[in-house]
Amino acid sequence: MMEEIQLADAVERFLQGSMSPEELTAFEQLRKTNPAVDQFVVEHSLFLQQVNEYSERKGFTHSLNEIHNNLLDTGAIRPLAARTRVIDIMKKYRRVWAVAASIAGIIAITISGLVAYFTPDSKQQVEQLRRELYGFKREVNNKLDTSHASVNRVPENEKFKFGGTGFLIDPKGYLVTNAHVVKDGKTIIVQAKGQEFRASVARIDAERDLAILKIDDEEFKPYPGLPYGFKKSGADLGEQIFTLGFPRDEIVYGEGYMSANTGFNGDTMTCQIAVAANPGNSGGPVFNKNGEVVGILSTRQLQAQGFVFAVTAKNIFKSLDELKKDTSYQNIKLSPNSLVRGMERPQQIKKIEDCVFLVKTYQ
Repeated sequence: MMEEIQLADAVERFLQGSMSPEELTAFEQLRKTNPAVDQFVVEHSLFLQQVNEYSERKGFTHSLNEIHNNLLDTGAIRPLAARTRVIDIMKKYRRVWAVAASIAGIIAITISGLVAYFTPDSKQQVEQLRRELYGFKREVNNKLDTSHASVNRVPENEKFKFGGTGFLIDPKGYLVTNAHVVKDGKTIIVQAKGQEFRASVARIDAERDLAILKIDDEEFKPYPGLPYGFKKSGADLGEQIFTLGFPRDEIVYGEGYMSANTGFNGDTMTCQIAVAANPGNSGGPVFNKNGEVVGILSTRQLQAQGFVFAVTAKNIFKSLDELKKDTSYQNIKLSPNSLVRGMERPQQIKKIEDCVFLVKTYQ
């Protein structure tokens, strides 16, 4: 408990800039060697920023109200008519509801992050709770704006079940994710670039924990191509890798290396990687330095001794070969060519991130 309090105090002093040069150097080194601490610092900084923005907005609103009252007192403007006043009150409380929902979501995410860090054995449950809170927030915001196109994508009687990550394997709208992300889901929504689309399951491969999805939404426009390729032979031991996924409701980057050629208990379908991940990363791509897909994060066994595993890329080829026995899927092809080879990492991410989707499953 004392260590937790000391860590929280250190993060506060770090963000306030009150650390001594020696403490600052030591803390920066801790962030580099401990991804969980680094993520905690980033999330706490974001939370404080959101709170400050809300405080500034509230102060600005108060100033406007004072100006309005002064204009009323001096007779410069007249009070609103009764009917208009009712509408104005409704609009006023509508904005309050929206702000309250947003702040509630921020607080929920921050608390979940703290609980997940200090109690690693309950990460799966925390992730599920956080996703459910996000689903509740989404329902509130949808009711505040019934004209939004995504309102009708999920039937009102269906509840949020699970969230994960998926990524395109074909620019016409085919994605791959983990089978456990979409298992038993009635409605699947995928989201990228601020847009939501309905998707359906083309194939569930429970043995490999893979699912191939197809975007079935008239608003989806096929991509001209994919910036990354697929490497059937995977990655070598010690090779540097990086990931993109949705452990929260925005895309998150992670980096590490290949630490074992097999997965849990010697499973040859998976490999072990050294990278920070949690349940929301399920189904996310694992890239080598050239921007080639070498695996798919699978957090189904994330709790096993704290290791992270990925389904090897060759299993995507195998699962797709089985899907293509249905002639309607004959045109799906995995490209071996990476268009981001040789680019600096920030440029690679900018090219790739629009092809990585948040996957939300409803029951």
